[in-house]
Amino acid sequence: MSSDRPAAAGVLDGTRIEKAAQDAGFDLTPAREGNWMIFRSSALPQALGVLAESGGSYGVGFSVAAWGRKVAHDCATSARIDAGRWPAVVDPVTGYEAVYAMIQRAGRVARLLSGEGARQFAGEAQCLPVTTEAERLVIQRVGQDIFRQSLIDYWQGRCAVTGLDVLPLLRASHIKPWARCESDAERLDVFNGLLLAPHLDALFDGGWISFDDDGGVLVSPELLGEQRVLLGVRPGWRLAELAAPHIGYLVWHRRQLFRR
Repeated sequence: MSSDRPAAAGVLDGTRIEKAAQDAGFDLTPAREGNWMIFRSSALPQALGVLAESGGSYGVGFSVAAWGRKVAHDCATSARIDAGRWPAVVDPVTGYEAVYAMIQRAGRVARLLSGEGARQFAGEAQCLPVTTEAERLVIQRVGQDIFRQSLIDYWQGRCAVTGLDVLPLLRASHIKPWARCESDAERLDVFNGLLLAPHLDALFDGGWISFDDDGGVLVSPELLGEQRVLLGVRPGWRLAELAAPHIGYLVWHRRQLFRR
């Protein structure tokens, strides 16, 4: 009887991992590649791999390196960037609760990175009339609400600079403003925004501050020393994280809005 226990435990563990993947939106029948379980979604291009290891630990593989880095960061760990089957791997992930949380975050981030906001906006906007200015403003408000929720999800409900987590105070700040965007995909792109505390939002929107390609704050020389102090501007401010797709928008902001 005892010799059956490891096999039975493995079956139970595999079933729990499959359930976690289904909960995260990976709805297609899982595949096997060696000891890896491979999960995919009918709505997403990414693939997720999970490897059950000994001692209750797991390896998690991501088909896109940037996706893996973001999920690892959000789960307070780091991803190993590899040139093999999985461009990004987190290993080990200790315990079922930890791997469950990582799989859930992987599903949520995958939807954000695949343009979920733009698709949702397109679906809702097509049901609304656009014949008057008031109706166009309603559509814009719908888009801005979707954009705000996407940023809350991406930044996990915290200001991208200060870490403030009081949601009613946080602002969804476009890097390239709504009116200056060339398409709805650009307007709703989660990388074209920062979730900011209200004072940072006002400073950023007005071009009084910006950020360099490493996420460090840039302060306009138009703000004098005493004014910076009164505004609470700190030279050590920096973005908590920065992905490659943010950089193009930040370059635009520095060139077009930042008060040099």
